[in-house]
Amino acid sequence: MLFAHDTECSLIAAAALVNTDGRDGEGLPDIAALDAFYTAHSYSGRHEHTEVELRAVRALRPRLRRLWYADIDEIVSIVNGLLREHRALPQLITHDDEPYHLHAVPRDAPLATRMAVEAAMAIADVVRSGELRRLRTCDHPDCDNVLVDLSKNRSRRFCDAGCGNRAAVSAYRARKAAARP
Repeated sequence: MLFAHDTECSLIAAAALVNTDGRDGEGLPDIAALDAFYTAHSYSGRHEHTEVELRAVRALRPRLRRLWYADIDEIVSIVNGLLREHRALPQLITHDDEPYHLHAVPRDAPLATRMAVEAAMAIADVVRSGELRRLRTCDHPDCDNVLVDLSKNRSRRFCDAGCGNRAAVSAYRARKAAARP
């Protein structure tokens, strides 16, 4: 494990949230989709199941996406801005049979606030570790998804949307076509 467990989970969730706003349409079209995202990424605490909450979560995506494209100074500015804006105060807590980990806002804070602060705290760990190159964009030419490369050898190239398979199929077909007389 490269980072603490909660940091890795937050990084993966942040990338997944950014990727819900892609070329293929709205990945969080309704409250049910947000409920599924909340469950899939093991969020805990307050979840209102409202349109207001859904809009707040959607509004967070462009700010988080910028983290994958910015230089270190802008990343630090975004992270510090998110932490200041939400009055983050890191504390060690345990809940739901999880070991101690950091939370920087109360569990009853709005979901978008918790998502923003958890992402900011995770990116802060990435910056402190000098591992910003682990924040990548998908190598597939038709994809604008972001990813977090948590592999030991920093070799991950494709997102979780099947782009690796599409690239492999395209390469296979190109080899077969080149081999034909």
